[in-house]
Amino acid sequence: QVQLVESGGGLVQAGGSLRLSCAASGRTFSSYAMGWFRQAPGKEREFVAAVARSGGRTYYADSANGRFTIFRDNAENTVYLRMNSLKPEDTAVYYCAAVETGRFSWVPKSSWEYDYWGQGTQVTVSS
Repeated sequence: QVQLVESGGGLVQAGGSLRLSCAASGRTFSSYAMGWFRQAPGKEREFVAAVARSGGRTYYADSANGRFTIFRDNAENTVYLRMNSLKPEDTAVYYCAAVETGRFSWVPKSSWEYDYWGQGTQVTVSS
């Protein structure tokens, strides 16, 4: 089992940047594929980005591609989401998610594929 704690959210102007962090408990972080999702008010939770347990493969939603970067530090048990060129429509609660897997290159993209979730961190982008 793993526990996830997100941090790094906040208020930023359009065009600005933020880096979200997700710290995971436990000693087997490298066994988990990791993802970021977000949920805006009145909308369903949506996929943002994911990284394989090896860190060698990533996948992004179209809305994030080219602006966001997901990366992980297995030594620090942390996954990050670097967000650049932020837009007001990026405003949401951002959630970190994890799933244990034996597949080194699997990049899960659906919320139902993940077993563990953090509490979320609010990102607000002002225009």
